[in-house]
Amino acid sequence: DNLERKAELLNFDMECLIGIQGKDFVLLASDSVSARSIVKMKTDHDKMLELSDKLVMAVSGEPGDTVQFAEYISKNMQLYKMRNGYELSAKAAANFTRKNMADALRSQRPKTVNMLIA
Repeated sequence: DNLERKAELLNFDMECLIGIQGKDFVLLASDSVSARSIVKMKTDHDKMLELSDKLVMAVSGEPGDTVQFAEYISKNMQLYKMRNGYELSAKAAANFTRKNMADALRSQRPKTVNMLIA
């Protein structure tokens, strides 16, 4: 009881994404807290987005930027699949995402997004 009380007092609201790559698998994990500065807005926020049958993206950062950027990447990958009849590979999806993130960083309003793609 006393230990739980101390844990509550020392509660730091930080976001975390973790990825582990094995020989023939990838494991992604994320917390579910949506917080900015000292304000915890949500504790049930899903930070994982399924891009395709074989690709998942985990995002963290400013809430508006993460949702907008993740949906933009997801919808463009779906459009690519509809136009070409096949999905992007993991490497191609990472390159596409990196290019869009680099363009956003050089724009008038850079995005504050951290992500892992697996």
